[in-house]
Amino acid sequence: MLGKLASRPDWQIALLVTAALRLFYTAMAAVLLPFLHPDARFIQSNALTENLPVPHGVHYALLGIWERFDTLWFLHIAEHGYDQPMAVIFYPLYPLAIRSASWALPPIIAALLVSAIATFFFFWGLLRLAGSKLADAEKFYVLLLVLVWPSSFVLLAGYADSLTLALVVWTVIFAREGRWGPATVCGLLAGLSRPTGVLVSIPLFVLGLRSRCAASLAVVLMPMGMLSYWGWLRWSGHTSVIESYRLQQGMTLVPPWTGAGEALRLIVSNGDTLLAVKLVIVILFAALSMRREVRTEDKVFALAVILQMMMYTGRPLLGATRYLLLVYPAFMVLGSYSRRQSWKRFGFCLAVLGTLNLVWMWAFLNWSLVL
Repeated sequence: MLGKLASRPDWQIALLVTAALRLFYTAMAAVLLPFLHPDARFIQSNALTENLPVPHGVHYALLGIWERFDTLWFLHIAEHGYDQPMAVIFYPLYPLAIRSASWALPPIIAALLVSAIATFFFFWGLLRLAGSKLADAEKFYVLLLVLVWPSSFVLLAGYADSLTLALVVWTVIFAREGRWGPATVCGLLAGLSRPTGVLVSIPLFVLGLRSRCAASLAVVLMPMGMLSYWGWLRWSGHTSVIESYRLQQGMTLVPPWTGAGEALRLIVSNGDTLLAVKLVIVILFAALSMRREVRTEDKVFALAVILQMMMYTGRPLLGATRYLLLVYPAFMVLGSYSRRQSWKRFGFCLAVLGTLNLVWMWAFLNWSLVL
């Protein structure tokens, strides 16, 4: 059955998987509802919780249960704009998409719909990228690893991650095909979706230099997406993104070696096991991305993403597992390697990762984990 699915066109696989996951996570959230006992301390410590829906009924089980953490901010920005200091750390593209869809739909449905559409394009683009080097079975293994990766459920929650991932992979696809106009547009939009989105300009510069095509000069415009948002914040009198992280989140921008040093210090002095696991996984992804078979532009992109993750003190490697979804070269290496393993061994790995993903989801819905 999996073999037949893997041989279908990439867009069909992406559509089927996205629809199946949307139904699965909706059902899982509804099933978990009776077992959720939110901790009032976490609810009170998270902003924008004063108007949460009452936790019972069909509407809450299907939709309201997803109104958590960053989702609350995106919904608030879509309706009220950047009227609170902390709001500026949430880039405008996803709230704008929610607002655009909200003319016909309730905001939470609009948010989940935008995420689902973006997830479809991310899966489709990931299969396209993997298919340029891997066989059908191997690229399908790449997708399976992404599906079960701990915290990958957030792709279909009210977060901007799936939108950023979709824009990044299609930016690279268009550039490799020499379609510099669409590549530049996607790159500009990626810089408006999340801070890491602008990093896709780095592999595009590499591809542009390699192509020696005049049209590739358009890639120099890609950082303007993020810079235009920063410029608007300054022009409108808002706090800068970096300053808001420092004041509102207690996170200071530092060189990556300083961030790595703080992480090591906390691991040694506080015995922070979870942070140690995160650091080991980040190092593993860096090593996988630097393998010889990985393209040069993919190597520099993966390295840029990982270094950016290390550039904050105060809450080192916060959200590391979901940010690593952007390091697609590592997943491609793992997919190629997994194809050579027995199905039992690979199936066991998928089961372990999938279980961790559901545990992460339960903690997220139970207000005991900030992603």
